[in-house]
Amino acid sequence: MRFTNRVLDVLVLSGCVGGLAAQGWFLPPETGEKIEPPAATATGAAVNPTILAASASRRAWTGLTKPAAPALGFRDLFNGRDLSGWIDVNTSPKTWSVRDGLLVCKGRPIGVMRSDRQYENFILQIEWRHMEAGGNSGVFVWSEGSVPKGKRLPKGMEVQMLELDWVNQHPRRGKPAPIAYVHGELFGANGLETTPDNPRGRRSKSIENRCKGKGEWNSYVVVCVDGVVKLSVNGKFVNGVRNSSVRKGYLCLESEGAEIHFRKIRIMELPGGVLRPEQTAAVIGRKVRENRKER
Repeated sequence: MRFTNRVLDVLVLSGCVGGLAAQGWFLPPETGEKIEPPAATATGAAVNPTILAASASRRAWTGLTKPAAPALGFRDLFNGRDLSGWIDVNTSPKTWSVRDGLLVCKGRPIGVMRSDRQYENFILQIEWRHMEAGGNSGVFVWSEGSVPKGKRLPKGMEVQMLELDWVNQHPRRGKPAPIAYVHGELFGANGLETTPDNPRGRRSKSIENRCKGKGEWNSYVVVCVDGVVKLSVNGKFVNGVRNSSVRKGYLCLESEGAEIHFRKIRIMELPGGVLRPEQTAAVIGRKVRENRKER
């Protein structure tokens, strides 16, 4: 088997054939058969041997073997033993602890702790349960991971976690607040902009009420890709936003006045997208490191 002179001319002119592989052989990947290469093309150019990869769909020869994409899989963000991988932002050493394999948040003071690194496109799994009626908490994605002056919570996309009695404890004009508050609302906090799928003002409300009350475990799956967030509550996707103004940042867990427990916090990172600089949160500590280098 030989390649036609025309094909080899194209490969040589495009730079695809060159010293990228073992000397003396072409290797068609379908069969593994070794084939002696011709010495030159029709143009007279010498041909250095390489390994050619075949497209399974088109069976077209190319001159580069692309590295395999990393395998996708979940990894734990909470190990059940300590707070490795998490950094307190503006709460206290007593706010967060580990008890019986659970991540326990006392709820005071109001604030957050953040992940030790940023994430762009990913699937986040997290289970949570409130231990007090009317408890308030949440998880932030694509967050700045720091708190603006005069604020207690960061800029970011908040995935709300409220205990069911919250609507009764916070009436509006003498009536319970809208039930949509407590079933996984999504909204941009402190300047992050989005377009809600199911608008309730600037927030997006779940289209089905699926959260469980005090002492019961709830399961969230949060899919974040290229400015789009989709939320599954206890086994069904019921909410979403799109066009997020920030698309890469930190994860934050929220302390907001009541005890809440977390477990089974896992993440699957997905391939990145095309980002503009303003769509990425600033990396915390980068300016400090740069200043030290300048000195």
